Amino acid sequence: MSEKFDVIVIGAGPAGYVAAIRAAQLGLKTACVDAFVGKDGKQALGGTCLNVGCIPSKALLDSSKQYYNIAHNLPVHGITVEGAKVDLGTFIGRKDKIVKQFTGGIGQLFKANKVTAFFGKGKLLKGNDVEITGNDGSKQTISATNVILASGSVPIELPFAKFDNKFIVDNAGALDFTEVPKRLGVIGAGVIGLELGSVWKRLGSDVTVLEALPDFLSVADADIAKIAAKEFAKMGLNIKLGAKLTKAEIKGNEVALTYEDKDGAHELTVDKLLVAVGRRAYTDGLLAADTGVKLDERGRIVVDEHNHTGVNGVWAIGDAVRGPMLAHKGSEEGVAVAEWIAGKAGHINLDTVPWVIYTEPEIAWAGKTEKQLKDEGVPYKVGTFPFAAIGRAVAMNEAIGQVKMLAHAETDRILGVHMVGPGVSELIAECVVAMEFKGSSEDLARIVHAHPTLSEAVHEAALSVDKRAIHKGN
Repeated sequence: MSEKFDVIVIGAGPAGYVAAIRAAQLGLKTACVDAFVGKDGKQALGGTCLNVGCIPSKALLDSSKQYYNIAHNLPVHGITVEGAKVDLGTFIGRKDKIVKQFTGGIGQLFKANKVTAFFGKGKLLKGNDVEITGNDGSKQTISATNVILASGSVPIELPFAKFDNKFIVDNAGALDFTEVPKRLGVIGAGVIGLELGSVWKRLGSDVTVLEALPDFLSVADADIAKIAAKEFAKMGLNIKLGAKLTKAEIKGNEVALTYEDKDGAHELTVDKLLVAVGRRAYTDGLLAADTGVKLDERGRIVVDEHNHTGVNGVWAIGDAVRGPMLAHKGSEEGVAVAEWIAGKAGHINLDTVPWVIYTEPEIAWAGKTEKQLKDEGVPYKVGTFPFAAIGRAVAMNEAIGQVKMLAHAETDRILGVHMVGPGVSELIAECVVAMEFKGSSEDLARIVHAHPTLSEAVHEAALSVDKRAIHKGN
């Protein structure tokens, strides 16, 4: 007879492992099934985010920034360093050590909360049984009253540029280059393409980014995207818009690319090619045919506003369902579902999920863009404030970008906040709190912000909504 649990979570990424921990905290007997294998060949909890996504990419971004600062930012402070160089083994090794620390930390959290971890690929069977297939092909079945599907996502592969993990790589491959590519091609100017392109550009790679869409960062506010594009150009990222890749062929130790834009066909040769055109829900082999769980036209698991699939006791969260493919969104869905299962009031508001791109400068936003408000016919007013007028930013030599705040023209409720500049990944949190509590721009304008801090840009942008900013003309 199979072992019985209150909750089984399939997937141990940011959505799954958080759901498992929260369910266990609520007194539910919980198991978590995951098949991710680390560099050491052992189970590595944490999914894409901790192993080959959020955490390792930020480690490399920070390391590359330290190196870049030596040549480009320290001289203005009167600091000169001669002969700086990168030991790529140590560079990558630091990233691997951080990954190991955090994946191991999840294992310890599982033990502390009495979550039972199973190593293998989980498959939902009818009746809320879960079949686990180990890497050696062995099978076992466990069952639960509730099953939470948190299978995550995988990179989209182009049929004419298939991953070989040597010359044509996905996000995981771009984290483990053994040498700095002289020429790096990036397909897709989204979060992954810009972040990893920035890493290798800082280390000396000649980076060309091909983006099929005509507009840069179309998901962001247009004013913020425009500022970011200008700064990336100064950094030396060669971003070509409206450029559609049509062919990628490995020739010797190079990749020959053909792409088309408004001026016709062009050729480009690179040493490595990172394909970062997006991700798709990973549901391959996840569901037996008779479970009753439905997938939409994009392969995502269909759920209601409470992340329930419509099948008794079956829920789904994270990248495998609708909404932004963001680790923190998945984590909060995991908490909410665990609480709903336990009979409590779970909560997740997709309208206030913050987005962050950890480039230099950083980009962050939450809520509606100005274009969205125009298209929806919502009356709004705008306030902006540049970091060039923020003393702390100038003292840091990072006086780039601005904060843009959008508020309802009649109620003053904050509808969206968009930022590009230093530390905005942290500054956006204040705005999310205000939005979650249905705050107004006046609320933020009347709150005392410490001086000198970067957060004063948020304060002044809020003041600017009603044309009463102090440190700029209105």
